[in-house]
Amino acid sequence: MAETEQPQIYLITPPEFELSRFPETLARVLDSQDVACVRLALASRDEDRIARAADACREVTHERDIALVIDTHVLMVERLGLDGVHLLDGARTVRFARKELGDDAIIGSFCGTSRHVGISAGEAGADYISFGPVGASALGDGSQVEEELFDWWSKMIELPVVAEGALDAALVAQLAPMTDFFAFGDEIWQQDDPVAALAALVAAMG
Repeated sequence: MAETEQPQIYLITPPEFELSRFPETLARVLDSQDVACVRLALASRDEDRIARAADACREVTHERDIALVIDTHVLMVERLGLDGVHLLDGARTVRFARKELGDDAIIGSFCGTSRHVGISAGEAGADYISFGPVGASALGDGSQVEEELFDWWSKMIELPVVAEGALDAALVAQLAPMTDFFAFGDEIWQQDDPVAALAALVAAMG
């Protein structure tokens, strides 16, 4: 349970990256820490670009026996040889994704700041629930997940929960006893040394 074990690391790719450089950076980061899952989260809607990025990331992750999931694109999972999908619409698409991908695929659901949406997504068959943003952000409507939600979830719900969005070392230390995964993206990729940035966040878990 999250109360006794250190949370696992879940990495989110940048929304866009250079195919000639990012896979090498990703490999260095994955080799530096024990990472459970990587999410391909490109802003692009270009199928060919997404496919080439997925191929490059899959080569790195699967070589290290790390799961690779993709944001939103349920129908691209099997075609690209990925491990699952991360849905951004709460419970709405979970049943469809499960029917399309089968029992073995990883299906995650981002549920914003809503306990109710998280419970609904879990009941629909999601493998994990993600809440965010945790930290203050000017993106979206500015809402943040309150610590109380993670505390309640860790005590009442067995389904794994992911904390993501505008994380820093203080928030990581605060939430470590009550979350199963921390999802880090911009928190490390926007730094000069992603390996060192991730190490600092992991150290904050205690």
